[in-house]
Order: sequence, then C-alpha cells, then structure tokens
Amino acid sequence: MSIKLAPSILSADFARLADAVQQAEAGGADWIHLDVMDGHFVPNLTIGPAVVAAVRRVTRLPLDVHLMIEAPDRLLEAFADAGSDLITVHQEACVHLHRTVERIRELGARPGVSLNPATPIVMLDEILPCVDLVLIMTVNPGFGGQRFIESSPARIAALRDGLDALGLQDVEIEVDGGIAEATAPIVVEAGASVLVAGAAVFNRDRSVADNLARLRAAASGGEA
Repeated sequence: MSIKLAPSILSADFARLADAVQQAEAGGADWIHLDVMDGHFVPNLTIGPAVVAAVRRVTRLPLDVHLMIEAPDRLLEAFADAGSDLITVHQEACVHLHRTVERIRELGARPGVSLNPATPIVMLDEILPCVDLVLIMTVNPGFGGQRFIESSPARIAALRDGLDALGLQDVEIEVDGGIAEATAPIVVEAGASVLVAGAAVFNRDRSVADNLARLRAAASGGEA
C-alpha cells in the first residue's frame, strides 16, 4: 500500500487558508486533513462544516475530516454535504458505532474510526470489516504540536497484524500526532499508510512543497 501524506490545516495560517491548501496540493499532498474539535470531547474548538465547504472549493484532493466531537451522528450529514470524502469518528464518542459507520457510508463518504492513545486496539475488533480507515492517535487529541507517544508503533503493528489476519489489507492505517521526519519511518515500518502532519508541513522553516518532499523521503527511508 502506497504511503499517503495528509497535511493538517490545523497548523496552517487561517488568514491564508486557501493558499495553504493549494500549496499542499501543488507540493504533492495526497489528502487534506481537517481536524474538527468541539470543546467538549477535546478541550480545543476549531472548525465546522462551513470551513470544510470552503476548502472543498479550492482543492481537488480528498478531504479527510476527523471528528473529535461528542455525539457525531447529529453532524454527519452536514459534513458530508460540505464535501467530506472521508469522515472519521472516535470509538470513544460513539454509543452505536456500527450505526454511525453505516450512516457515513450511506451519505456517500468513506468511514473511518479513531482511537485515543489509551484505548485498547481490541475495542475495534467488531468494526474493522466495516471501515475504510483506522486512525491511531499518536498524541492525545485536542492540540497540535504535541510530542509523539513512544508506545504508538506497537499499537500500529498490532492493528496491522489484526487487519492482515482478517484479510483487510486495503484498510488504511492513518496516524496523527507528532509526525515529522524523525517519526515518519517508524510509523511506516509499523504498518501505517497515511501520515497526518501539521507543524512539519506548515511552518516558516521551509516551503510546504519542500516539507512534503522531505517527509515523503523520510517515510520511504530515503533523503530529500
């Protein structure tokens, strides 16, 4: 499975959001990752469907929408209508996870499910055949710029083994949190196929294109 890069707009300059998204697309991003936070499930408050719709208008890339919100069912239709291609919900936030996942697919989006760092991988055993993506949080959700949790690769590898045992090799394993040149090869070796990166892509040190190239090279074990 080829490695995909999904820059997170959480670290972009929101005053120039369209430019940032278009720079990511031109620089070789595969998806655009949008972190939706409600101030309840996580302490931070970020964006809603209107921002997703605005991003949809300026890029052809798939929009990877990560709902870090309580009771996500009430907003699934709004985010689907806004142009989300993938909608990921948290196992910890869903009372009826199977119903939620099926609703996402009914709305025309690809469903994903995410786990916080302290949630055991086995909590996903029953839902794995129903999703297109599993997002493993490699930091505690809620804020950008956190340090990568060192136990994450073992969790990713356990998930990869579980998916392979079920014949679900096409299910993407996405990782989010502390992903940079140093950690990219570690998570890829463990089995990740989609890397979310915010500060490693959107910063003042280098251009977005240069940062994406360096991250892709690191993920493949090479040098930019």
